[in-house]
Amino acid sequence: MIGWTLARYFASRFAIAIMAVFGGIFALVFLIDFIEMLRRVSSIPDVKAPLVAYLCLLRTPAVSEQVLPFVVLAGCMFAFVSLSRRLELVVARSAGVSAWQFLGPPVIIVLAIGMISVAAYNPLSAIAKEEAERIETQIFKGGRVNTDTSLWIRQRSIDGQAIVRAEQSSDGGTRLSAVTAFVFHHDGSFQERVEAASGELKSGFWELHNARVTAPEEETSVHDTYLLATNLTAEQVTQSFVAPDSVSFWRLKDMAWRTEQAGLDSNRYLMRYQTLLARPLLLVAMVLIAAAFSLRFFRFGGVARTVAGGVAAGFVLYVATKLVGDLGSAGLLSPPVAAWTPAIIGSLLGTLTLLNQEDG
Repeated sequence: MIGWTLARYFASRFAIAIMAVFGGIFALVFLIDFIEMLRRVSSIPDVKAPLVAYLCLLRTPAVSEQVLPFVVLAGCMFAFVSLSRRLELVVARSAGVSAWQFLGPPVIIVLAIGMISVAAYNPLSAIAKEEAERIETQIFKGGRVNTDTSLWIRQRSIDGQAIVRAEQSSDGGTRLSAVTAFVFHHDGSFQERVEAASGELKSGFWELHNARVTAPEEETSVHDTYLLATNLTAEQVTQSFVAPDSVSFWRLKDMAWRTEQAGLDSNRYLMRYQTLLARPLLLVAMVLIAAAFSLRFFRFGGVARTVAGGVAAGFVLYVATKLVGDLGSAGLLSPPVAAWTPAIIGSLLGTLTLLNQEDG
């Protein structure tokens, strides 16, 4: 077994390399965002550079969190190449330490990083992002959240079920324009169609203005104000606009449950929750990929080629993760399957490549 002193040395080298890459990425993201934000607020009076810097500092953790797998890949490849160049891995091998033994410390390090990023860093970045969105709203929209996007909502109420669609929505979805509602009885049969110029969410109902109601075997009626019962609260409707990335890991399951109870689609939150759970394994897969493309160079040469191959492999795994994640968010795949499959396949392929290289 690898000795404690050597394991601690390897662990410190990998930890320092990963933290250095993460710090560089964090600073680069902050600088780019700061320059872009200064350009955006240049025409807005009374917005000072310190406020812009604070806003960008709040926005940066969420962006940095998204590139964490690449940070681990780059940091591990740098550490492997550095250890190989200095012949430290050669000495370790000559002492009888196999590749699987000196892979133990970096795997433990990235598992710890993955768990800390999920349990602590993610909640902090979500809080920071929420505060950043609030400040940005005050700067650019005068304190009013105006999404100006279309909206689809499926709701339940004491009168049955309804599907509400609006061409435009504002104030977190509580104010609607060009509204169309399809209302159904409790048994699922069609009841009526309501078209309104605008609508506003009140306590327990939608208040629709200039509404035109069409029902089977009945004449079309016009109402200045039409009330459509709903079980949705303003908070629940607003949640449908909250990006899963803005929700803390510890709140995702509750958010998904409440969203589902309101009749809204909860797949996005479930997918985000499972993705965070699978993050430590995904980081381990990045370590294995880094090892597979970095341990050969001191024997066969071609540093640039091996590093490029590792980066390409990591990029392919990242794209696959995003693609499968989109399928899971859309409900085409089960969120656990969509979240865990790329991490498991990446780990297996990395292990298979190392087995082929090290054990023939």
